[in-house]
Amino acid sequence: MSSPFDPADPAVRPFTSFNFKVEVQVPGMNGQLASASFSECDGLEMSMEPKSIREGGRNSGPVLMAGPVGYGQLTLKRGMTANLDLWRWFERVSASGNGGLRASAEVVMLAADAVTVQLHYMLRECLPVKVKGASLNAKEGLIAIEEMQVAYESPELLLRGETPPPPP
Repeated sequence: MSSPFDPADPAVRPFTSFNFKVEVQVPGMNGQLASASFSECDGLEMSMEPKSIREGGRNSGPVLMAGPVGYGQLTLKRGMTANLDLWRWFERVSASGNGGLRASAEVVMLAADAVTVQLHYMLRECLPVKVKGASLNAKEGLIAIEEMQVAYESPELLLRGETPPPPP
C-alpha cells in the first residue's frame, strides 16, 4: 500500500510558497495587466471579529456569534517589469471619474516544478492603493517597483482542477 504523500508526484506534495505568479485584468485595458514578476506577495488573508453576547443564566461566559469579515490588502514587493501597466492602472483609477474602475486579480501558487498549479486565489473588485518605485541609487541594481498594494473586496480559494465561478 502506497503512502498518501509521494514526493515524486507533484499532485500530492505539500503546498510551497516560493513559486507564484500574479495576474491582473482591468476592464478596458489590453490583456493581462501584471506582466511583472514580484519576489514577495503578502496579504492573502481573511479575518472575522466575533460578536460577544451575554446570555442571562449562562455563567460560563458569553456566546460568540460570527461578526463582520474583513480582508487584507495584497502587498507585492520588489517587482520587475518591462512596461508601465501597473503605474497606468493606478493613474486611471486616480483620474477624475474613474474611482469605480476595478480589476480582478489571481495569485497562482505553483509547485516546485514551476508549472503544476497548486492553487489559485481569485481576488475580485481590486483597487490599487499604493505604488512605490525603488529608490534611485547608481551603486545598486534595484528594480523598478519596490512595492504595490492592492485592496480587494472578496477572495476565493480554488484548489487544483477547480474552475472559478463567473463574477457576480
